[in-house]
Amino acid sequence: MLTPIILSGGAGTRLWPVSREAHPKPFMRIGDGKSLLKKTVERAQVVCGDCAPLIVTNRDYYLRSQNELANQEIKPRYLLEPVGRNTAPAIALAALWAAEQDPNACLLVMPADHLITDTASFQAAAEHAATLARDGFLVLFGIRPTAPETGYGYIEMGGQISQQANAVQRFVEKPDAATAIAYLEQGNYVWNSGIFCFKASTIIEALASYNPALLAAARTVWNDSKADGDKIELHASFSRLENISIDYAVMEMAKNIAVVPGDFGWSDMGAWSAVADVTPADENGNKVHGSDAILIDSHNTYIDSKDRLVAAIGLENMVVIDTPDALLVADRSKSQEVRQVVSRLKASGHEAHKIHRTAVRPWGTYTVLGEGQGFKIKRVVVKPGQSLSLQMHHHRSEHWVVVFGTANITVGDTTTLMTQNQSTYIPIGSRHRLENPGITDLVLIEVQCGSYLGEDDIVRFSDSYGRA
Repeated sequence: MLTPIILSGGAGTRLWPVSREAHPKPFMRIGDGKSLLKKTVERAQVVCGDCAPLIVTNRDYYLRSQNELANQEIKPRYLLEPVGRNTAPAIALAALWAAEQDPNACLLVMPADHLITDTASFQAAAEHAATLARDGFLVLFGIRPTAPETGYGYIEMGGQISQQANAVQRFVEKPDAATAIAYLEQGNYVWNSGIFCFKASTIIEALASYNPALLAAARTVWNDSKADGDKIELHASFSRLENISIDYAVMEMAKNIAVVPGDFGWSDMGAWSAVADVTPADENGNKVHGSDAILIDSHNTYIDSKDRLVAAIGLENMVVIDTPDALLVADRSKSQEVRQVVSRLKASGHEAHKIHRTAVRPWGTYTVLGEGQGFKIKRVVVKPGQSLSLQMHHHRSEHWVVVFGTANITVGDTTTLMTQNQSTYIPIGSRHRLENPGITDLVLIEVQCGSYLGEDDIVRFSDSYGRA
């Protein structure tokens, strides 16, 4: 039996403005409305059977992941990182977790933000990989290239190990266009998918050989970490682990590595051009996801808009990504460079690199409807039976108007049941809580007034979701 390890992190900066720090790429919905994370977990269940997946993710994404996967028959377990790190620390901790239960556990490591459309072919490749892994190989999944792609790393394949696998001759960084064309013509190069299969004991032995400092530090983190229900909170010392990929930490030096080449409809969804590639096109090569769009004299253009009509005239090879608070217009061939926009937003302190106008919380959502000097207006939706934390603010007061549903509102020592068209006032510094005791969504309008309206002006006294 394979044990699925799902690596769920990364802001997906090349997919801004949809993917942001508070709404990273694994939560993006592609095609059928399911998130990439949910698709990965469902694929793991097909390939690995009844073995519950271990999801390695940031602790800030734990509750969001739980909500996303609430209807899964097999409930995942979670390894929660206090800060983001690369794949080597994540895989090291996952291997230590698995080895405690069975050193010979065979791990199938999959990123949560990839798309695979041919699950049957992927399952067959995973079976071949598992056979090699049980024989002591570190196995990578290679994707047979269909174009001279410059956005992927490549693997040069050596001689055959079996009918379905080859030795790894070398790893190659993302090539320029001429080199990528040459790789495609030679036929013995595959894209490095970032999917792996190996026994827990094999990868631990490899770390001990090629990066003993990382393994020793990971053991210390593991020994100091605590389990709580379906999650393990990794100790804060995790932040001191080297920020390094498993390729650099182990694979490029190891001798017992093999690659299983395949073609199972894989995409790393690394840029808007990749998203466009999996979207059906019209007779002019134009592709639209979301709301209606009008395209006139336009070709090979991708438009993504959830809320508004987008009209395009005379566009060629463009991507247009429209969200309520940000619009991206880019040459399709330049979609890898979207990360530069995010870098500039971060440098300027602009919140658009981190959050959307609609933010998802464990209890529901809020949407910023408008804001200006000294005020902010939100639409707040609280799911049935859920409640916000008991909290207070140092710099703002709040006015709440119930639009739909029933609200239990605590202000100071007083709790009041309110229904549609009723309102209340929350003074600065007052302890308060909002609860939905009903069986339908609670919708209210919140008007904030004050000298500072940032989301970090909050002191929590108690919280149902374990937030500080």
